Amino acid sequence: MRSLASALSFALRAVVVGLAIAFVVVYFHPSLLTGPGRLAPYGDAGSYASAVADSSASVVNVFSARRTASAQVPGDPFQRGYYDNPPQHNRTQTSLGSGVIVSRDGYILTNYHVISGAEAIQVGLSDGRSAPARLVGVDPDTDLALIQIKLPRLKPIYMGRSDDLHVGDIVLAIGDPYGVGQTVTHGIVSALGRSQLGLSTFENFIQTDAPINPGNSGGALINVRGQLVGINTALFSPSGGSTGIGFAIPVNLARGVMQQLIAYGRVRRGYLGVEPQDITPQLAAAFQLRGTDGFIVTRVSPDGPGHRAGLMPGDIIQTIDGTTVLNSHDALDRIAGQAPGTLVTLGGVRNGKPFSVQVKIAERPVQASS
Repeated sequence: MRSLASALSFALRAVVVGLAIAFVVVYFHPSLLTGPGRLAPYGDAGSYASAVADSSASVVNVFSARRTASAQVPGDPFQRGYYDNPPQHNRTQTSLGSGVIVSRDGYILTNYHVISGAEAIQVGLSDGRSAPARLVGVDPDTDLALIQIKLPRLKPIYMGRSDDLHVGDIVLAIGDPYGVGQTVTHGIVSALGRSQLGLSTFENFIQTDAPINPGNSGGALINVRGQLVGINTALFSPSGGSTGIGFAIPVNLARGVMQQLIAYGRVRRGYLGVEPQDITPQLAAAFQLRGTDGFIVTRVSPDGPGHRAGLMPGDIIQTIDGTTVLNSHDALDRIAGQAPGTLVTLGGVRNGKPFSVQVKIAERPVQASS
């Protein structure tokens, strides 16, 4: 017994000494815990340098240019009346945004509004190199675009999962605000699943208080492991400055859009061909409904899938394939998630009586209603 107790005492002392050594090593050498997929160091100063170092080379500047025509009217007010059709003057309009390298093949995710209407796109890397970019495809419904450059030694960002995020998680925004050069800001995830903001058709935004300023659009929102969790898109700012309310497109959504743009050059979504309206408590009372789940069909697109299936204005849709529809936004997302050609069963109320109808989903036109 005495020898066993001595052995246990020695083992315990060895464990304590080992833990102490490990603490000292990690405390003075926090880089041992860093790198893609590993926790970035906090240390005394709360540094996120390793996370930024892992991902900043993957964040690029995106310059776009397009020609616009404007009337060239003489400065002399007495001569202006002679110009019913003043001569047109072509000028080049430029814009600056950010992007994220997502593959060694040079694919870069950015915002649609960064390159919208561009006749030429130039990409600048953090190492000083630059290259022209070709447009692979755009998705205005999510404000995403995919471009591609041809350069060697590109470093794609490590893509995380946005569904692993929690409110309160620390995030960092990397981009080129106001064109001053690559800049890093940090904050926390303020909210998840933000929608109905009027920024795009399909909204599932990450809200963050990490400052997102003009020029940050299309840049990376990363976690403390240096993993991409979102594409910075917009800020809420009545004054034009950062107010602590920024929005980013979740990387899970961006990844799916990117894969379809590579495969098809566009995003293929399901389309029902109706105009939906949410059911308010007042409407629910008027239609003698038990709740506000579902939506009211206010318009049916001629020769659309809903029209061909017999849907009519005034129909109340409450279920899709037997699952309750929460509201028009929920219905839009669920229908869009169906592959074109899929048959779905809609259930609800017509003229006060239950009804159901089977609809063959079509491919959604760009920026259609639902």
